[in-house]
Amino acid sequence: MTMRWRDWLLAALLGALCTPLLAFNLSDSQGKVHRLTDYKGRWVLVNFWATWCPPCLEEIPELIALHEDPKLNLRVIGIAVDYRNPRQVLEFAEQMMVSYPIVLGSYAMANQIGPVRGLPTTYLYDPQGRLVAGHMGPLTRADVERFIRKQAIKR
Repeated sequence: MTMRWRDWLLAALLGALCTPLLAFNLSDSQGKVHRLTDYKGRWVLVNFWATWCPPCLEEIPELIALHEDPKLNLRVIGIAVDYRNPRQVLEFAEQMMVSYPIVLGSYAMANQIGPVRGLPTTYLYDPQGRLVAGHMGPLTRADVERFIRKQAIKR
């Protein structure tokens, strides 16, 4: 089901309350460290997911398309949670041809970003590094593009 921009949880609240001081520091499966400050000037979408989660798997192609579209100026970071074997997660991501960084994470790691009460959970940072939206449930490329367009109109 396609989500409307107003269905994004916390969008108005987070946009009003959060500042660039709320940042993350994540190491991906390749050992590269990703800090929110590394992405200044870009949209950043952080997606919590699991290999056993059907809605998570459905949105992976959409997230790949978002990450690879140079016109969007957006980067995706996937944080795998609730797994038993890291190798299985990485092999799965390779089979799905995931082009964005994969972090082998935990629910505790989510404290840097926001609560994860279900999967998938996604958070979106604007180009100034402000956390502007959070959403639990699957998203489509169109959902994210629509939200970004509406944010651009507000500015």
